[in-house]
This record gives sequence, C-alpha cells and structure tokens, in this order.
Amino acid sequence: MHIVVIPPGGVAQAHSHQDFETAIYVLEGRVETRYGPGLHRSVVSEAGDFLFIPPDVPHQAFNLSSTEPARAIVARNDADEQERVLPYDPAADG
Repeated sequence: MHIVVIPPGGVAQAHSHQDFETAIYVLEGRVETRYGPGLHRSVVSEAGDFLFIPPDVPHQAFNLSSTEPARAIVARNDADEQERVLPYDPAADG
C-alpha cells in the first residue's frame, strides 16, 4: 500500500500489472483513468471514489487539474508488484 501523487496536468505512463490486482481510493483531485484494449474506455474518479483494476488490464491515469495534484491510496496484492509492471502501447492494441 502506498500514496500516489500525480502532479498538476500529469499523466502516468500506460501500463498493466501482470497477474495482480490494484485497488485505488482517491483522496484529492479528479483523475481520468483510460483502460482496456487500446485504452478506449475511461472513468473519472474524484475524492472519495474507489477504483478497482483487475490483473493484466492496461490503464493510464490523467490528472484533470492543471493547478492541483491528485492523491490516492493504492493497494496491490503482490509484494513484488514493481517487478511485474509492463509498459503498454495502446497503438499496438487499437
């Protein structure tokens, strides 16, 4: 479990988590998460919202504010999760 901060206007690299799930509780800000094949689906989460990302689902987070950071508590069910984060190219899976 840890806190993730996305700076104002920040965007995470598109990626997936190999064989483990992710739970996100948004503390501050508004974040658009694009997900699925080609990142064609999206959901907007804001303070108080919970987001679940199943194993192996590609996703990418965008802070919707250009002036405020977004903060969330993130929990994953794998102690070695950083070893199994896979970069994702949505153009290759369009």
